[in-house]
Amino acid sequence: MSNAQLIPIERTAALRVAALPPTLPPIRVALLSDIHAGNRGMLPARLADVVRRVNAQQPDVILLAGDFIVGESPDGAAQSIADLAMLSDLRARWGVFAVLGNHDHWTAPDAMRKQLAKAGIVVLENTAVRRGPLAIVGIGDRFSGHDNIAQATAQADILGGIPIVVTHSPDIAPDLPDRFPILLAGHTHCGQMVLPWVGPIVRYSHWKRLYDPKYQCGRVDDGGRTTIVTGGVGSGAVPVRINAMTDWWLITLDH
Repeated sequence: MSNAQLIPIERTAALRVAALPPTLPPIRVALLSDIHAGNRGMLPARLADVVRRVNAQQPDVILLAGDFIVGESPDGAAQSIADLAMLSDLRARWGVFAVLGNHDHWTAPDAMRKQLAKAGIVVLENTAVRRGPLAIVGIGDRFSGHDNIAQATAQADILGGIPIVVTHSPDIAPDLPDRFPILLAGHTHCGQMVLPWVGPIVRYSHWKRLYDPKYQCGRVDDGGRTTIVTGGVGSGAVPVRINAMTDWWLITLDH
């Protein structure tokens, strides 16, 4: 379990966005996912430390890509949701935005939305908002059947700006229109328990594949799209990590 309790790795990426105004300073986007409050891998003190480390990088925008708690039923969800209170300490110039993940939908989605709103976090459910030059597009989780790409992208088109898509499962990537070239996601835990010559131990859940292996972890440049999949700062129902450390991303957008 010790690997799951280590300080998450801060990973970085630099993306060139030609549409950014040349006079605008680089934009810093923090991506976090899979907090999974409710097990020994994510105690409140550890989450508070993650919040401090993210704030220290002074991001312009913070995006939270779902799975805030563990579990597949409402049992115990209330306490796990309460343990997320320190997310209210997250600070970003243009705000903090979230989408829900499969575990959030399976447990207590309404209570989760209320807690996040109380923390000052805007939950995006197949919709978009404009902040500065960015259109932040939140698409629902595909694994639990809550994605509506057409609805979210239509709203983004109305807003204009440079679109940044955030979702939980990265498997929507092949279905995104080409005009949405940046996708940020979580869900995979980078395999969580990955053995040499074998790969991830757990590949299926609820009788279906957890994710497309192409999007298991990290940065994937495919044609004109960059997909970044964070391994998450928590560790799901089993607080163990093997060859797939916890992480979060600081992404710089520049012209």
